[in-house]
Amino acid sequence: MSTTRDKKVNVEKTVKGIKEAAGKGATLVCLQELFASPYFCQIEDAALFDLAEPIPGPTTEVVAAAARDSNVTVVASVFERRTAGIYHNSIVIYGPDGRELSRYRKMHIPDDPQYYEKFYFTPGDLGFRA
Repeated sequence: MSTTRDKKVNVEKTVKGIKEAAGKGATLVCLQELFASPYFCQIEDAALFDLAEPIPGPTTEVVAAAARDSNVTVVASVFERRTAGIYHNSIVIYGPDGRELSRYRKMHIPDDPQYYEKFYFTPGDLGFRA
């Protein structure tokens, strides 16, 4: 899915895509990494922390409702604001009833040329889940 700088537009487009996939028989919908915005980790810009949200939060509530309304499981990658100064690249899985089934916080954070994820994300603390 292509994204714009408008988070609301991206989330609305995501909901439409979830409904469309469910209408074509999907039972599992996996969203791209950090789906609610363009991938921002190629620059270091403190203003981008404003994209982060708690879980549950506005974006995850919309995704959970879309999972429930479409009767599908959704895997959503979000920029999680856990608390002041603690941010994660997280995955939340919502079941067909819209309930959170699992959460994973990315543990191995790359810091390579053109990928400055360590500027934004704290390594996860939830372990690996199957």
